[in-house]
Amino acid sequence: MPEEVSDQAAVFASDAAPTGWMGADLGGVKPGDVVAVWGCGGVGQMAARAAMLLGAERVIAIDRFPERLAMTAEHVGCETLDYTQTDVSGELLERSGGRGPDVCIEAVGMEAHTDGPVNLYDKAKQQLRLESDRPSALREAIYHCRKGGSVFCLGVFGGLIDKFPMGALLNKGLTLRGAQQMGQNYIPMLLERIATGELKTDHLMTHPMSLDEGPKGYDMFKNKKDGCVRAVLQP
Repeated sequence: MPEEVSDQAAVFASDAAPTGWMGADLGGVKPGDVVAVWGCGGVGQMAARAAMLLGAERVIAIDRFPERLAMTAEHVGCETLDYTQTDVSGELLERSGGRGPDVCIEAVGMEAHTDGPVNLYDKAKQQLRLESDRPSALREAIYHCRKGGSVFCLGVFGGLIDKFPMGALLNKGLTLRGAQQMGQNYIPMLLERIATGELKTDHLMTHPMSLDEGPKGYDMFKNKKDGCVRAVLQP
């Protein structure tokens, strides 16, 4: 590990950073692209920063929690959208010249939230075990991506989803990819970028605590107490 990299910064080279980087890399981000990222958690922030470092012209990160949006704007430096306050569809079209983003990265997963009846529908289906995951963010990424664009799914999905927009995927000619993170492939490069200051990760550790405080940490994160967007346990 480079001497310039602190333990606090390096711990995220094991997950959030390589996961996010993989989304931008395998999503095919190229110089000049407009990129939209659903989710401003650790992985979403790293995906947004990776897209910027890969040359994207504009990167827009989407979430609803003020703490995550503020952290993303301050430490990643990309544009942000609060989907509870903004017409995401209209904003993405306006910010991409009327086409839609070239690359859409879904970094939310099976517990996605959205406004309106779709959220109630997915929650009910999930509680009744008629679907295992809530895919609202993935649906939006497919709907909003430009024709011929690329959608990459980073969020964790465990099984089956309902109302998948196959027609939109097919008729828009989209490329859809997804994967679990390939840490070994990215860690050496990421540590070098962290050492040079290109990639900042230590801000993601908002509430460091001991392993004995694990239940407290999970409770804080689940219920978003004290502005907690990520808690990291330390031995």
